[in-house]
Amino acid sequence: MEHTSHDTAHPVVFFDGVCNLCNSTVQYVIERDPDALFRFSSLQSPFAQRELGARGIVISDPPESVLLLHHNHIYSESAAIITLLRLLGGWYRIATLLLIVPAFIRNPVYRWVARSRYRWFGVQESCMMPSPNLRHRFLEE
Repeated sequence: MEHTSHDTAHPVVFFDGVCNLCNSTVQYVIERDPDALFRFSSLQSPFAQRELGARGIVISDPPESVLLLHHNHIYSESAAIITLLRLLGGWYRIATLLLIVPAFIRNPVYRWVARSRYRWFGVQESCMMPSPNLRHRFLEE
């Protein structure tokens, strides 16, 4: 079967579908993205496995980082969050200033939150199901 990568005209946020913090973050972005720029895919989905696998990315269990695919480039850890906020626009662009903090400082903080997220925010038994009016923004197959 021939594989065609996703058209990256829309940035794709790959998130841990069972993580309550991650799901809340996705909802937060959706509410602040009136132009529906972003698309979303749980890291547990066939779409994520295929798209990320085609780029040589292996997803750990549990996933260690949110990933952002934009213009055929994968951002991870703090760079994914900062880029997502920049793309969200408005005053969120101020997050770009965090890039002055070196990644060797930003990413350990990111990893600490990522390691603790299940304990602090909990998990769901299965990935979230988007409402019918948001279904087109979730890439799962």
